[in-house]
This record gives sequence, C-alpha cells and structure tokens, in this order.
Amino acid sequence: MSDDFPDELPRRAPPLTELTLADIPPRVGLFPLSGALLLPGGHLPLLVFEAPYVALLEDALAGRRMIGVIQPLMDPDTDEHSLLYRTGTLGRITEFAEHVDGTFTVTLLGISRFRLIRETPTERGWREGIIDATPFAADLVEEDPMPINRDLLLEGLKTYLDSRDLQASWPLIEDMDDETLLVVLPMLVPFTPVEKQSLLEAMTLDERAGLLLDLLERGME
Repeated sequence: MSDDFPDELPRRAPPLTELTLADIPPRVGLFPLSGALLLPGGHLPLLVFEAPYVALLEDALAGRRMIGVIQPLMDPDTDEHSLLYRTGTLGRITEFAEHVDGTFTVTLLGISRFRLIRETPTERGWREGIIDATPFAADLVEEDPMPINRDLLLEGLKTYLDSRDLQASWPLIEDMDDETLLVVLPMLVPFTPVEKQSLLEAMTLDERAGLLLDLLERGME
C-alpha cells in the first residue's frame, strides 16, 4: 500500500468553527416542518421516512451536509405544495443513523438563518430553495448578548409550564448560560407555529429575549 497520501485532503464541508458566508450554498434542499424551530447553535433531531425527504437526506450527505428547515404557511398534510415562510434556518447534519425499517434519524445543527428567494421542485421529489443568508451574517460569529433578566425569564417559564401541567428539567435549565437559554427555550417551549416564526425572525438575541418573555407572559393569560 502506498504511503503517498496528501497531508490534507479537501473537504466538501469545512469545519464548523471555520464556516463563513462563502460556505453557505446559494441553493439548498428544503425540509418544510410546521411547528419546528431550529435556531443557530441549536440541535434539532429528525425522523426521516418519506421518500422525497430520504432522497433529500441522501443528496445532502453526498454534498455539504446542509438542509434548509422552514415552516409552511399552511398544513402540509392538505397541500403538499404549500407556500412557505420566507425565513428559515440552514442546518448541518452532525449525526446520522439508518435503521432496519428503512427510516433514518438525523440531528441538524443550526448554522445560519436565511431568506428564501424562490423555490423549485426537483426530479428527486424534494423542494430546492434559492436562498440569501447575508441578512443574517451575524449568525456565523459569536454574539455577546445583552444582559437578560434571568430571574424574570425563568419565573415566566415556570408559570407558563405550570399553567399547562408541563414538566422541565430545572437543574439543566438553571445551568445554561444566557445565550444557550435563548436558543433552547424558544425551540422547546410549545409555542404556536406563528409564535415560533416570530422568534426565528428576531434579528438579535436581545430582541429574541424580549419577545420570548412577552410570549411566556401572554401564554399565562
């Protein structure tokens, strides 16, 4: 066997810590999911079993391992070509498993939000979007969030969950730093699809924090 291998082979997908706007593809396969929210820095587990999305997954794995998660404007169960919101999140496949029943489980890591310019069907059955991530360039760099009223936020969360008889792992939540809280809570709290979309479209962490607290307070009414 020859030992004449290059010291460094080119990668289809650069390391996560080195991603820039130049690494965001102009076209991406779209995974419409109502009520699902993926924020930059968040992790979204998915069960993939429908043929078009299995094909999308296969194609993404063969390329840059990126999929656009975006909400439909109407119930996709009643209209497979439903309109989509104009803002979604680019996720990179970080975990992948194939099961004996033909289904797949994947975990997406949120990379950056994007604007959907237009979309087209593909021969493989999934929908392709032409996207622009430049309005959300800040998603690719670390942002120092403004100080949040952590006690007020956690008290609002507790009251919200109690009003719906929902449980939470409080030691885990209390150990999160402010930025992690502002990623995890919007994704996990059972807000409506419209409310989740508003959290996605908040331009800054500070704006997201204020909206999150407002939604929690309104949810207690």
